[in-house]
Amino acid sequence: MTNEASEKSWVFGLSLLVFCVSGAYYQNVQGQTEPGSGFAAVPGLKGGHDVFGPYEVVPNWPKPMSESLPDHENWTYSVTMDVFAESPDRILVASQGELPLLNRSEMGTVRLPQVGAGLLFPINRLPLRQAGAGVPRVVPSEYDPDSDRRGRVEGVDFRFEHSIFAVDREGNISETFEQWDHIWVRPHDIEISPYDPEKHIWIVDAEGHSVRKFTNDMSELVLTLGTPGEPGEDDAHLRRPTFLVFLDANTMYLADGYDNQRVIKYDMNGNILEQWGETGESGGETRPGYWYNVHGIAVDPKTREVFVNDRENLRVQVFDENGNYLREWAFDANQNRRESPMDVHSFIVTSDQKLWAADQGTHKILGYDLNGHFLYSWGSWGEYPGGLWGVHGMTTDSEGNFYTASVNNGRVQKFRPRPGANPEFLVGKPWPSIW
Repeated sequence: MTNEASEKSWVFGLSLLVFCVSGAYYQNVQGQTEPGSGFAAVPGLKGGHDVFGPYEVVPNWPKPMSESLPDHENWTYSVTMDVFAESPDRILVASQGELPLLNRSEMGTVRLPQVGAGLLFPINRLPLRQAGAGVPRVVPSEYDPDSDRRGRVEGVDFRFEHSIFAVDREGNISETFEQWDHIWVRPHDIEISPYDPEKHIWIVDAEGHSVRKFTNDMSELVLTLGTPGEPGEDDAHLRRPTFLVFLDANTMYLADGYDNQRVIKYDMNGNILEQWGETGESGGETRPGYWYNVHGIAVDPKTREVFVNDRENLRVQVFDENGNYLREWAFDANQNRRESPMDVHSFIVTSDQKLWAADQGTHKILGYDLNGHFLYSWGSWGEYPGGLWGVHGMTTDSEGNFYTASVNNGRVQKFRPRPGANPEFLVGKPWPSIW
């Protein structure tokens, strides 16, 4: 065979191989049992798209405050910091009181040439207000309207009322705990240990520098961590703690938090067992055990690993139960908040052994395996039902419903699985409890 013939034969063989491989791939894609298998939230669906991923939003949940509470025709939910599903019939919410109800249909557009050419408010489809600017971060008894530089008036622009409440399956406010309204500054996290037969309710108050444990009906305060109203760094004080999580019947971890940059391991009586963490750089920090803003903490009870959200450095650091560093991954490769659109508020590890994160920067819910491999995301920014803006807390219930609490537009939402949804895309159910 001549060199020319040999070369042609080689090219023909290579072309045949490429054709066969391409054909096999084409046959595999075309031969899927359902169109969209492997990437669509609902395989086989014709039309539509995954704006809410594998979920559909439950309309009018919760119902307006006025349908559950007297004298609330002109009031609505304030900054909703966290949500916890004790059951599908009892959803606990931690918030910052109430804000006046705004009616977009009654508003005229206002042009603002004194600020900049072409500026106007409100803008169609965009949220009306940032709820977090509405309520002062002080104990109600210490609020001084004369020193409020934002010009807020108590009883007109906000109310220190109904900071903690419960919602039932239908969206009614079923329980209120206003007897405790006077103690809260900024309730940041609300939890119940799945290992506690008495189902005590734990509430982390960030600007209150404390954690409080109540009986399940919230009639009695049974334990306090930290010294309320007094920030500090020693064992008797906290400084803006953020989230609490339970590893087993005897162990819990507190992220402390915004300012102290430490994780504290407690027993269930509030005794400190371990603590670790050092203040790192804001953006670009790579050292293990160093972070800036410990805003979120989760555990995997099966492996007994602790997952810490180093918020300002856009990374997850993973430790063993005693604080020994194991591994990490970045939410954004450059790990620089000043250059990244991402801002992961918090995350949870669910019974499917996946980590689900709430990203305020991209308004998405992000799914990862516990080694950091990205799996799926969904979400869209807006004030319409199902839109996300500043998801700060999230939870699931035993039926697979997914709940979010948003700080920016001040609302809780309930999402239910879509019929036929790929279970791999659903946020996992809670860890099994003893209840």
